[in-house]
Amino acid sequence: ERPLQETVDHREPRWRRCEREFLPLFHVLISVKGRIMTNSVQLAPTLFLRDHNYATEADIISTVEFNSTGELLATGDKGGRVVVFQREQESKNQPHRRGEYNVYSTFQSHEPEFDYLKSLEIEEKINKIRWLPQQNAAYFLLSTNDKTVKLWKVSERDKRPEGYNLKDEEGRIRDPTTITALRVPVLQPMDLMVEATPRRVFSNAHTYHINSISVNSDYETYMSTDDLRINLWNLEITNRSFNIVDIKPANMEMLTEVITAAEFQPSQCNTFVYSSSKGSIRLCDMRASALCDNHSKLFEEPEDPSNRSFFSEIISSISDVKFSHSGRYLMTRDYLTVKVWDLNMESKPLETYQVHDYLRSKLCSLYENDCIFDKFECVWNGSDSVIMTGSYNNFFRMFDRNTKRDVTLEASRENSKPRAILKPRKVCVGGKRRKDEISVDSLDFSKKILHSAWHPSENIIAVAATNNLYIFQDKVN
Repeated sequence: ERPLQETVDHREPRWRRCEREFLPLFHVLISVKGRIMTNSVQLAPTLFLRDHNYATEADIISTVEFNSTGELLATGDKGGRVVVFQREQESKNQPHRRGEYNVYSTFQSHEPEFDYLKSLEIEEKINKIRWLPQQNAAYFLLSTNDKTVKLWKVSERDKRPEGYNLKDEEGRIRDPTTITALRVPVLQPMDLMVEATPRRVFSNAHTYHINSISVNSDYETYMSTDDLRINLWNLEITNRSFNIVDIKPANMEMLTEVITAAEFQPSQCNTFVYSSSKGSIRLCDMRASALCDNHSKLFEEPEDPSNRSFFSEIISSISDVKFSHSGRYLMTRDYLTVKVWDLNMESKPLETYQVHDYLRSKLCSLYENDCIFDKFECVWNGSDSVIMTGSYNNFFRMFDRNTKRDVTLEASRENSKPRAILKPRKVCVGGKRRKDEISVDSLDFSKKILHSAWHPSENIIAVAATNNLYIFQDKVN
């Protein structure tokens, strides 16, 4: 048995969703080549496969993130590992290979820890990864578990120094009496090696579990968010952070909501938003006050009294919030919908998209199996014209904001044969089911797309399905 962990979300089960699903675990990277927002997707052969005999719960992917150029893709898993994939360079002999991602580096970011003062186990699971813009030949990323944020440097080395005076070639200290001449060390070529080294460790600043991190557009600071507080850090200073939001009441019995996500505005370093479990989004300006408990804007949709039920407050909780690349719009994801907000209109969302409204009649069973507490992410494409989010049965949904078309696709190993066709899927709610439709009662709720990422400039998406990573891209002629 695991110790009961402290939690501030009164709707979350205290057991933190224990290991309830023991699926056949395969870790596979599949490059899928298809036309996004069309009727078919062509799949390429499998590129990366981890032996399923050694796959465990620790292999389940918990976050996916492209870097600012899209050349690198990082995934974090429940075992505290970070796997970085690099995009294949274009070749004249094999132009079709451009776009495939291969393993670039793998390293252990976090280890399991134990808080002896509170008798709490701190999991090694990677909650979020955020890349820093590339300034030199090395790459930098932030990774976080429940308590600690780390800054990692990923760099290449193809030379090694040789010819030391005080050490021999194997690194052993030489006897000074045997040194008769002075040598100048030289750099000798060696096989390319990718190194990941921790440069900073930001710890001891969060009482509750960190749910998100966001790098500021000034590239000097970032913020880390837990259930009740948001802290602002300088990337060079590890022993001090500034608390910019604190919603913890004096009496915890008066607690009515928790922070679920937060993000900086992509071009204004003083502006950020955070979402809450009550379905509201608050925009804050750090120029107004050092402690941003008083928001500048509040985005909240009035609840329809006729639709209120026992589950209303649970399904209205926002699991993810993302600024558009232009900074003009906000996208939020709750349990059943994705909403797009205009920063100039607080009263109601500009657009609302139903992700899986057919589950509204299943909320009771979803509550019993804890699926109603699943936290789905949402992402923009590079031009902010298409949005994507996940669902159950390894389905993920895409919505074209211009044409108002939507499509449901499935990330599945069964359909990943070379040159196979992956057609849009449809869910049958009632009545007679067609041949290509799936009944809502047949959906597998243990298979879910919680984490996804979109290439910053191209139609390439990465979708994590439990411990499988699928990469879809535009069809290559």
